[in-house]
Amino acid sequence: MEHKQHESRQSKREVIIYHSNDLHSKLEQAAKIATIIKEGRSSFGDEQVIAVDLGDHMDRARMETEGTDGFIHRALLEATGYDVVTLGNNEGLTFTSEQLDHVYSGDHAFQVICCNIQKLDGQLPSWLARSTIIERAGIRIGFVAATANFAAFYKLMGWETLEPVAEIQKEVEHIREHCDVIVLLSHLGIRLDERIADECQHIDVILGAHTHHLFDPPQLRNGVLLCAAEKFGSYVGKVVIRYDEKQRRYVVAGEVIATAAYSEDQAIRSIIEQGKQQAMQRLSRVITVLQEPLEASDYYESALPNLLAIGLKEWCQAEIGIVNSGQLLGGLAVGPVTAGELHAICPSPINPCLMLLKGEQLLEALEQSLLQEFQEFKPRGFGFRGEQLGMLAVDGLQITYSLEQPPMQRITAVLVNDEALDLQRSYRVASIDMFTFNIGYKSLSKFSEVSFYLPEFIRNIIEEELKNRLHIEQCKINRWKRSGNI
Repeated sequence: MEHKQHESRQSKREVIIYHSNDLHSKLEQAAKIATIIKEGRSSFGDEQVIAVDLGDHMDRARMETEGTDGFIHRALLEATGYDVVTLGNNEGLTFTSEQLDHVYSGDHAFQVICCNIQKLDGQLPSWLARSTIIERAGIRIGFVAATANFAAFYKLMGWETLEPVAEIQKEVEHIREHCDVIVLLSHLGIRLDERIADECQHIDVILGAHTHHLFDPPQLRNGVLLCAAEKFGSYVGKVVIRYDEKQRRYVVAGEVIATAAYSEDQAIRSIIEQGKQQAMQRLSRVITVLQEPLEASDYYESALPNLLAIGLKEWCQAEIGIVNSGQLLGGLAVGPVTAGELHAICPSPINPCLMLLKGEQLLEALEQSLLQEFQEFKPRGFGFRGEQLGMLAVDGLQITYSLEQPPMQRITAVLVNDEALDLQRSYRVASIDMFTFNIGYKSLSKFSEVSFYLPEFIRNIIEEELKNRLHIEQCKINRWKRSGNI
């Protein structure tokens, strides 16, 4: 790969960039990544090494992340020696502005950059920049970053996200005269990375994330080196930028390093252990004391998923509440219920939403809910941190069904608040944002209108419902009633 010609300012100019992405709070892998980066600094020297992270370092499904409001990640980024990081949707959409201020404000060694996000008033927080330029070994490297444009969600969190491709090109034009090489930190996904390589000028390297793809080896597209290191810290990317004295131009090459064979850095292990203790203490608060157990099952109607459906219906002021039981990894026993226990059984950073759905769309999902293939479907991404989809728990509905009938014809009657379901009528349905992405029960994504509720998670809904004695009694009443031979 060849780039702009420059006079050599010193006899040897070479910089190594280590890049990580989509760790999703796999903290043990962060300890292995730290080993690789520290070994690189030891081998090549600080003057020749830059470490960057491309976002989704955090994931609130992890106890240490939840219990420290993400602050453990600041400690990990600093101790590893990162120079530049950007925001993924797991940072921007699962933490409030105040929580992000706490994580990123003040003095720390790394810079946070992103060119397509700003506050609703158009300003940037003090800890965020659109780009940065770092000079190492006589090479001036411009870093620009962008994150996935979930505009409707970000607005509810107090942010405005801008169309990324135009903002990237604008920022590249702004800094390019001051740079020898420009690197994009992209939390946009593989398809947008390819488009940017095709359409944007003056970008030399794109470090990719968000879609969890792996380029081994990196790919050259339209003169741009595309790099990606998959997910969960399984790999670290390594890019070498070198000034070739004979050709009088920059040469860029890349590879990925599998982390499996590397040991865990002990300083990082210590930070993880400290974070664990802090999180356990904070999450030990008692939410309520249950007088009887609340069961959760993916295969038959159970009380705790029903309670979540009740809570969603109440929270969104809807006619119907509907949610998959797989959002809950287990039930709750008699006795004290702590915040940590609730987080353990409901780890997904998933938000409530209110949809307008037709009766026929509801009926299709309810029929699918009786099928094992749907109950055992394993969703990936879109906030889901459970194991399988599970059946549908509902509130505001009474469903009569017969397992003796053929699949997708088993429901014989559906009542909506004591009235027969009208297949052509639109209903106000409280549910979860995951379904709006065409995941699992896909007919629930065919809404005519939708409103999202952020920053609340469904575990916040359950927490409130566990204090409501009336709703705890109501969740034990069956909504699904089997007819025929039993």
